[in-house]
Amino acid sequence: MANDASSIPAIAPYAEHSFSAFIALRYVSVGRRSQLVSFMSALTVSGLALGIAILITVLSVMNGFDREVRENILGILPHGTVKSQEPRGPEQWQAIEAILAANPAVLDFAPQIEATGVLAGNGFAKGVLVQGVDPQAEQRISILDRFMEEGSLAGLQEARFRIILGATLAQNLGVGLGDRVTLYSLEVSVNPLVPLPTQRQFTVAGIYKVGTLELDSAMAMITLQDAQALYRLRDTYTGLRFKIQDLLQVRAVAADLAEDLPGALEVDTWTRVFGNIYENIQFSRTIVSFLLWLLVGVAAFNLVVSLVMIVRDKRGDIAILRTIGASPQTIGRIFMTQGCIVGLIGTAIGIAFGILFSLTVGDLAAMLERMLGITLLSAEVYPVDFLPSELRLSDILGVSIGVFVLSLLATLYPAWRASRVQPAEALRLE
Repeated sequence: MANDASSIPAIAPYAEHSFSAFIALRYVSVGRRSQLVSFMSALTVSGLALGIAILITVLSVMNGFDREVRENILGILPHGTVKSQEPRGPEQWQAIEAILAANPAVLDFAPQIEATGVLAGNGFAKGVLVQGVDPQAEQRISILDRFMEEGSLAGLQEARFRIILGATLAQNLGVGLGDRVTLYSLEVSVNPLVPLPTQRQFTVAGIYKVGTLELDSAMAMITLQDAQALYRLRDTYTGLRFKIQDLLQVRAVAADLAEDLPGALEVDTWTRVFGNIYENIQFSRTIVSFLLWLLVGVAAFNLVVSLVMIVRDKRGDIAILRTIGASPQTIGRIFMTQGCIVGLIGTAIGIAFGILFSLTVGDLAAMLERMLGITLLSAEVYPVDFLPSELRLSDILGVSIGVFVLSLLATLYPAWRASRVQPAEALRLE
């Protein structure tokens, strides 16, 4: 029998794919004769899995911050407000209401009196933003009731001169549900002896907690009728709060409304207070995502290095496969398949851990705060005082596809190197 390689039948074309997959799986699997291959494969899988898990977790946290700002914080504040420098009566506001109702982006609106005041109780005083609202209309444009720890928004209507406070403000004042506080307006009453500020005693009808310092410690809500009495506005109010379909389009909607409104009115939006915070969250998401993708890219580069080392370690195997009839394309396909298998394994493990971390990161952060006695997120710095998380399918799919493409690209050079190995030279070196 002839011993030359030409007498051995070549691998059938239809069997090349399954043959390549079989050899690639053997190289990925653990074996005593392939310790270097197994170690490099495990190292690459670990790097990819770690990068993917961190990427998915951080994206979920960024999504959580985005959700908290959009749905919760901005669900309590009005998306926009039509303000008047001078108080106007209901008849004067009817024309403005018609303009709001005619705009398809505006879902609903409610009257308001916005003013500043000073709350005092138990030896503590604090300047606050006073919101005079119609509780029934307010429920159509606000989700404040979701954050009520005690009482409710409807409790404002149970009797005259009732007030809703943020949890931080109530704690500073040392009051709870049913306690009384004194609210001073900046209006000065005419007195023959000495000018005195107008003041009323209010009963606490509700306490809410959003987790944002600006809302929990510096805002108080009373009824429109009580605000008219305290600030001596009679049957007038100072603005209309409105809610739109897409709060991210509020600037465009405000510009449209401003064109139709009289010159004495102005349109204020949520972006004046929280616009910078929201834009910073979006910018941080972009920067952090870019940096984490670089981390995944380093893991993919590690795949290139590991495959190159595996090719050098398997030069003898490559020479034998070439001798029995394997084409350079088959050799290249073996190492491309191996790289893709390693990438898929790393991606699957990384996604599993990423989902696990994303679902538990808030609880883990809270447990860490309790154990170490530290505060990871201060309401004085961040828009929320807890670590939110929202896992999105689009992030998982995007990361999976992106990592698979990187893994595929990472296999091209090692596969090309493997296909260029010459059998005679490789066997001579062995």
